[in-house]
Amino acid sequence: MKLSSNVGECIELLQEVRERTLALITDLNDEQLIGPRLSIVNPLRWEIGHVAWFQEYWVLRHLNRREPMLDDGDALYDSARVAHDTRWDLPLPSTLDTISYMQRVLDQVIQLYDREEPTEDAAYFLSLVLLHENMHAEAITSTRQTLGYAVPRLKVVDETARSHSNESNGDVRNHEPLTDAFGDTFVPGGTFVLGSTPGKHFVFDNEMSAHEVEVQPYAISRTAVTNVQYAAFIDGGGYDHQTLWDDEGWRWRESVGAKHPVYWRFTEGKWWRQNFDELVRLENYLPVLHINWFEADAFCRWAGRRLPTEVEWEVAARAEPTSDGRGIATCMRQFPWGDEMPTLDRANLDWREMGCLDVRSLPAGDSAFGCRQMIGNVWEWTTSDFLPYPGFVPGPYKEYSEPWFGNHKVLRGGCWATCSLLIRNTYRNFYTPDRRDVWAGFRTCALTA
Repeated sequence: MKLSSNVGECIELLQEVRERTLALITDLNDEQLIGPRLSIVNPLRWEIGHVAWFQEYWVLRHLNRREPMLDDGDALYDSARVAHDTRWDLPLPSTLDTISYMQRVLDQVIQLYDREEPTEDAAYFLSLVLLHENMHAEAITSTRQTLGYAVPRLKVVDETARSHSNESNGDVRNHEPLTDAFGDTFVPGGTFVLGSTPGKHFVFDNEMSAHEVEVQPYAISRTAVTNVQYAAFIDGGGYDHQTLWDDEGWRWRESVGAKHPVYWRFTEGKWWRQNFDELVRLENYLPVLHINWFEADAFCRWAGRRLPTEVEWEVAARAEPTSDGRGIATCMRQFPWGDEMPTLDRANLDWREMGCLDVRSLPAGDSAFGCRQMIGNVWEWTTSDFLPYPGFVPGPYKEYSEPWFGNHKVLRGGCWATCSLLIRNTYRNFYTPDRRDVWAGFRTCALTA
């Protein structure tokens, strides 16, 4: 998403995301805002300071050549220079001083652009800092889950509840009958244009440039794998049989002693899952969550299936069948349903549900091939390594993609805590295959078409 050239809209979006960032931490005390030293989270007081520093660096300093606000800001908050495991030892400003710094940065940005139309460069960097802060808002939400903090209290959740209650046609989340929603859809082969090109939308460097790929016919599941399906994998000894895991995955499983998803608990003869600071009964038809790539791959072997490649994922989300049904017609649609922005009946995004929905819900968001919830609800692992597209050129924020090529896996689609301004069919997320803290699940492909 590229920011509108409308000044009022630019400022409104920046203020809106800042309000959300602060709402995600406002109920936490000083001890919680530092938290335990873990490799998969940041100290939250550091994280919100980093968000402000990033905005200051790219908009005020890089674009407008202003002097740094903090003498030690770079030494504290530059994530490319400050090693992760040292962030708990830094002389961070107090919470109040950090929030004050955040406000001073935003105030200066607003003062710069409240009377003039942003240039093309300004629109780019305003978009970058906006989307960067939204990514960190999702990361803060994930950290609250990882550390067992309470469910965040966000204004948007109450607004969603009111919207549902006022929906004249009933609950927009209503799902289809079970027999109609599950199963595979067939995608014929052909030539497909993968990726993005510069244009009306802001795109990240790893999405460029669009290029042709040849796709073989395949069958992909209409929905993500559910809790009840994954429970069958556990009951079938999925974590006990080395033959179901690749070598690296089995070493990981052995090292952590994994027997089930990280937040699942089996007690009183039933499966439960940790939802922030509560244990809730496992919901059969919600997508399985907090699964790493190794677990997803092992499930596929057990089920006689496989993970889709990222090309197959994007084709299923973005393409249409040709008129004769024998090939694929590349479409440049931004979302599975078309180019219209996400709505409540199409995608579960923007923290509105504060969790996942039934995989059968939101039929209005189906792709042309009938795949459901390819945008929102849960990130989806693919089998693909995170690699540059042909002709890759790093963007101004060079640390965004290039350092991570080769040892990460690609995820697609976004989750319930992803900002709708960020996500689209071509967006590539990436994590190492051992990460279980991500709001990630997966869908599967048949071994043969």
